[in-house]
Amino acid sequence: MSIWVGKIALLIGILAVVAIRAPHGKERSKIKTVVSRRGKLEIALLALAWIGSVLPLLWIVTPFLAFADYTLSPISFGMGVAFFVLGLWTFYRSHADLSTNWSLSLNILENHTLITTGIYKNIRHPMYAAIFLQGLGQALIASNWLVGPSNLCVFLLLFAFRLRPEEQMMAQHFGPDYETYRNRTKRIIPRVW
Repeated sequence: MSIWVGKIALLIGILAVVAIRAPHGKERSKIKTVVSRRGKLEIALLALAWIGSVLPLLWIVTPFLAFADYTLSPISFGMGVAFFVLGLWTFYRSHADLSTNWSLSLNILENHTLITTGIYKNIRHPMYAAIFLQGLGQALIASNWLVGPSNLCVFLLLFAFRLRPEEQMMAQHFGPDYETYRNRTKRIIPRVW
């Protein structure tokens, strides 16, 4: 299977992510931040996420990373597309359900509300689930030893270093309501974990 099939599929996926997030970023920019936990670690994690997003684009439009290419398998490509599409749907739902409560960084916004409906009814962090699914999809679609796993590696770092501070911030802000919500939901996988 041509490596260009993977490149085109990945480019379409990246454009879909931008199309989903851009309107929410525009709306978010109009809302005042009340509490920010954007420290050095948060900035470093966001910088890594940015690099993880640029690397696939470099692979798609330049020969710079071609030394790490390998043959694209139709089976892994199909599985990758399935994971990525599921990740896109989850990404869309999490942004739509959060609405103006979404923030790129660890922030509490003016008039911030605790969302416990929609996709948030069963899992507390569907956006992390979406990024994980997209990372798995990219690992299978991008037939390059560096680009393929790049977003999955970034996700694992985000998840490891950001989830606990985010949950602590939410617990401090929403108190018992968040504790009740946390006790009846799972973090990433409904009914499992």
